[in-house]
This record gives sequence, C-alpha cells and structure tokens, in this order.
Amino acid sequence: MDKRALGTTGLDIAPLVFGGNVFGWTLNERDSFRILDAFIDQGFNAIDTADAYSTWVPGNKGGESETIIGNWLKARPALRDKVVVFTKVGSEMPGHTTGRNLTERWILEEVENSLRRLGVESIDLYFSHWPDPATHYVETLGAYDKLIRSGKVKSIGCSNLDAAQLNGALNAARHNGLPEYQVLQPEYNLYARSSFEGPLAETCIREGMGVVSYYALASGFLSGKYRSAADFGRSQRGGGMGKYLNDRGLAILAALEHVAHRQDALLAEIALAWLMTRPGLTAPIASATTEEQVESFGKAARLALTSEDLAELEKASAF
Repeated sequence: MDKRALGTTGLDIAPLVFGGNVFGWTLNERDSFRILDAFIDQGFNAIDTADAYSTWVPGNKGGESETIIGNWLKARPALRDKVVVFTKVGSEMPGHTTGRNLTERWILEEVENSLRRLGVESIDLYFSHWPDPATHYVETLGAYDKLIRSGKVKSIGCSNLDAAQLNGALNAARHNGLPEYQVLQPEYNLYARSSFEGPLAETCIREGMGVVSYYALASGFLSGKYRSAADFGRSQRGGGMGKYLNDRGLAILAALEHVAHRQDALLAEIALAWLMTRPGLTAPIASATTEEQVESFGKAARLALTSEDLAELEKASAF
C-alpha cells in the first residue's frame, strides 16, 4: 500500500491509522492481537493510542491499550521497525493527575510509563492529548525537547487545538528554540467539518504539518447503522448518536448511500475514502472490532471517488 509522508516527522504511513481506544475496552487482548494482525496484513502500518485509554471502562486505570499493543509487539518482534506507534499524554489519569496536565514533571514521569507499557525504547510520535491552559507552551515543549534529545521520543504532535492555540504553540517554539509540533490530531469527518476546515487546516498546510483525524466515522454514525433513536442500543457508542440525527445528518447518509451504490462499496468505506482526498489530511484514524471491518479499511484505501461522488458529498455536508 502506498505510504504518505507524515508532515516533517520523517515517518511514512499508510492512508489510515488504527484507533487503539478499543483495546482493553470492546476488545480483549486475544481479539486485539487478531485485529492488529489483520490490519498489518492489509498493508497498514500506524497505530494510535494514549496513556488514558481506557480509563472510562469500570475497573480500568489507564494504560490498558498501550499494554496490549506492547504485548502484541513483543510477540511479533519483527514488526517493531515496520509499525509506527503514536501515543499521547495530558489526559486525566486516575490516581495520578486530576484534569489535563502538560507540565514538565508529569510528561517526564508519564513517558516512562508509556515506554514500559509499549515495550519500546522510543515513541515514534508523542502527542499532547488536550490543551492545558494552566501550563505555558514553553514548559511543555521544553519537556519534549529533553525527550527528543534523550532519544525517548522521535517526533511530537498535538491534539484538540484550535488555530489560535496551534499558532501560539508554534510561535512559542520558534521564539525559544524549542521543537515544534509536527502533527495535529483534530476531530474531522464528513459531518464534523467546520472546526478543522478554514484557519486550522490552512495553518497545517502552510506549516507542512501532518494531520491524522479522529472520529473519522463520527463514532459509527457514518456507517449508516444509526437511523433513529431505536438504533442507539446497537453498540456502546449508540448513546451519542442523537446529535447527528438531524436534516443535515440524514442528508449526508443519503449522499453516502448514492455514492456507495455507484462504487459498490459500504457507506463507511465512502466516508473514509472521502477523508483520504481532503487537502491537508494525511490519514484518518478509525477503529475496528472485527476482521471484516479491517478488510473494509483496505477497500476504502483503494477506492477512487469520482468528481460526481465528491460533488454530491460536498453538497450534502456543506456547513
């Protein structure tokens, strides 16, 4: 599968990243291994996780996803140099931090935990998970500078920043001789477009940043399986679907159905293929719990949407 340069990181990734939030949540370790093997077999090579995955599950403390990925890599040592692993710091970790924390002390402490759980000597891409208004960019970037110099982190990124915050972080790095964020991880999909398109996307393109977007399928809404409130019980994410069930959301599903019929594809495959065409986006992030869903990722990466397809999706999803 063709790879894409991930901004200025020197990393090359396939056009879809696996979202590791399901590991230790909806997938146990054995099933996670099976899904990861299928993902690699499709030709993909990048996995996204975070230290806080999956603190929302009763009984979990965080680090479950990283631990499963680390055990998978340990069982398949030949893959370490072929697989790109992203993880994040800065979310609340029960028993350790309250609220978002990007202080130097916490970053330098928590990176050791992530390295241990992942079983690696260096993290390929380390993200600030959320903005931390209480900590200046200089302190956070100074911590990353130490980690890059020590070889514990190869490149850095940020998630959930708006255009003003991203430009503030980039300026702080330049004025203080510190490493700049090289990758952005925003929410972005066919329904949720307005927060990325415009000044934020323009900044990423101008700066040559890589962009990997989360909620690529709007938590499953763009797969078409949620058409009414009666469908909310179909998965653990169903409760959040109400915000999409409006005229615009239903119009997007209708357009996806038309394009899917022309392409002989699934709605989710069209939604992912659309993201892969977007200016400034390196790759969407998507999760799977079955091998069939992973195979569908491969089909999405091979789809070639026509100008007619793109125009119909644009019209339905315009904001």
